[in-house]
Amino acid sequence: MAKRRTKLQMLQTAPPSAQAAQTAESVRLEFLDYLRGECHLAENTIAAYGRDMTRFVQWLGQRRFEQITVDDLTHFMGVLHQEGLAPTSVSRCVVTTRMFFKYLQLEGRVQQNPAELLAAQKLWERIPGVLSAAQVETLLHAPRKTDRFWQRDRALLEVLYATGCRASEVCGLQMRNLHFDQRHLKCTGKGGKQRMVPLGMPAISAVQQYIDQLRGTLAGRTTPSPSHVFLSRTGKPLDRIQLWRLVKRYTRRVGITRNVSPHSLRHSFATHLLAGGADLRQVQEMLGHANIQTTQIYTHVEHSRLKKVHNQFHPRA
Repeated sequence: MAKRRTKLQMLQTAPPSAQAAQTAESVRLEFLDYLRGECHLAENTIAAYGRDMTRFVQWLGQRRFEQITVDDLTHFMGVLHQEGLAPTSVSRCVVTTRMFFKYLQLEGRVQQNPAELLAAQKLWERIPGVLSAAQVETLLHAPRKTDRFWQRDRALLEVLYATGCRASEVCGLQMRNLHFDQRHLKCTGKGGKQRMVPLGMPAISAVQQYIDQLRGTLAGRTTPSPSHVFLSRTGKPLDRIQLWRLVKRYTRRVGITRNVSPHSLRHSFATHLLAGGADLRQVQEMLGHANIQTTQIYTHVEHSRLKKVHNQFHPRA
């Protein structure tokens, strides 16, 4: 049986016109198809990796993939940092680049993988912004009865903090996945993975009030009737941008000036659990992290808070 030729070998024997057609952009698109078809990543993750790859292709210019060294990649990460890209975004670029060069190896386009030696992700991390328990409490009561959709908005904020779910998970929450009698909900996370997350009584009460008083009205504004829990004013499922704007509006209302997003409530959820003595593995399970190293960043958050308290109040600090 004939041995399968790699794409690199086929390109080397192809006419010049065919070689020219195989641009860095086309390889980028093939890589995204690989993430979708072979790795089964979530569409939001693929979109983020796509943005990273667009930056990489622009930086690459006329250079060939096989010419890139680890020093080149380190310089690329430094350029992103100098351009003001958020540390968390630079950190994700490290992951994207590693995956991309692994893909190039699998396809036979490169022999070596310089991204394996790329500086560790922790060099680009920063401790996520976390709200205090008092700030969270104030934010949860920010929606007023004079607001048009206050029942929905209060329920949204309660669920974000009570569960630590991602914005996309809350927006995608289905009515059939609410289990008030068992005090939990089932959400669908990255890669289509589902998990059960406990739901406290304040959140249950807020969601039940929203369902009883408002959701039916919103659902009646579109056909067919939507299965999602949280709906927009037109009756369609609420999207992440709308949720982000709602959180921004209510943080401004209560005077929280720091940069707060729906993800800030996820950070606060994890940090407050660990501060209360929760086991790291349990928090990992509730957050839906595949790797416990991702969860461990919240231990750094808690340690930094304790250090601040120590420095402020201990006489020998």
